[in-house]
Amino acid sequence: MRAVFGGALGIMVAGWLCESTVGPASASARPWLVAPIGASAALVFGAPSNPMAQPWAVVGGNTLSALVGVCCVRVFGSNAESAAIAVGAAIGVMFLLRCLHPSGGASALSVTLPGVSDPGCALYPVLVNSLLLVVVAIAYNRVTRHEYPHQHQPATAGPRAADSATIDADLDAVLARHSHVFDIGRNESKALLEDAQLRSYQRKLADIRCSDIMSQQPIVVTHRTLIADAWSLFGKHRIKALPVIDDAQRVVGIVTPADFIRHDAYQPSTRARGEIGEIMTRMVLSVGVDRHLVDLIPKFGGSGHHPLPIVDAEGRLVGVVTQADVVAALGRAGVTASAPLET
Repeated sequence: MRAVFGGALGIMVAGWLCESTVGPASASARPWLVAPIGASAALVFGAPSNPMAQPWAVVGGNTLSALVGVCCVRVFGSNAESAAIAVGAAIGVMFLLRCLHPSGGASALSVTLPGVSDPGCALYPVLVNSLLLVVVAIAYNRVTRHEYPHQHQPATAGPRAADSATIDADLDAVLARHSHVFDIGRNESKALLEDAQLRSYQRKLADIRCSDIMSQQPIVVTHRTLIADAWSLFGKHRIKALPVIDDAQRVVGIVTPADFIRHDAYQPSTRARGEIGEIMTRMVLSVGVDRHLVDLIPKFGGSGHHPLPIVDAEGRLVGVVTQADVVAALGRAGVTASAPLET
């Protein structure tokens, strides 16, 4: 209904102002409203984000096409051949000046068929009608909280900012290779390119599994490892956690520096005795080797255990995945995380 009322309002305002200015007596000499404006109204109010509905497309497309029609009448007269040439030439001009508008072809015909040879008709009523329609469309879309003219909004989760210049250069190179002008704007073309890249990144992430990024020879301890020996591994390898396995290589726990502090196991007198099984955390979050990378990201945020043990179908430890592994995988896929992972 918004488009219905908007189209009616645009034609009413344009027609009323032009009729009031010219007066009914002049209508027979020069119409105060041209038929192609009706098609323009349908596009402007029905599809305001369409590139062919933007102000320059409406004003430039209608006015320039009318001028082309006048030129064809002066050169070829008013006949079918002149009408055909006028429509074809109008389309070419609109492509060249990036103002392709469907009503432009109708504007050329509306001038050619009656044999109008006065260039002034392109200014009034065509240009004036088009300008008034655009002004009403801008005001009406603002009141109804719709964007017009349409402004390109950059993707919120697109390629990295460092790639923006590369995308611009590649897009310009591709556009330069084509002999015709696309019927969508450059910004819209760039948005399509960025969206395509984003889908490519998402597809890459969907194909990455734990087995592709995990460390296959993790540093581990058994539940019988002495506390002192386990503590020395933290200092030697600068790690944040040690998976604890049993004789069958199944994960039975995990130990972190927090476990040592909680049991006072960091004291030299305490480290000298006891096994790691006495202080380890038995509730372990492990991940199957066939799980996808996208499944790991929320698990890092919900668990204080790092790294994440990766197990096979029998629950045996086959590797670990750290935050560094995840970040490296995201980098290879060309994705920049919107927020850093919890450290």
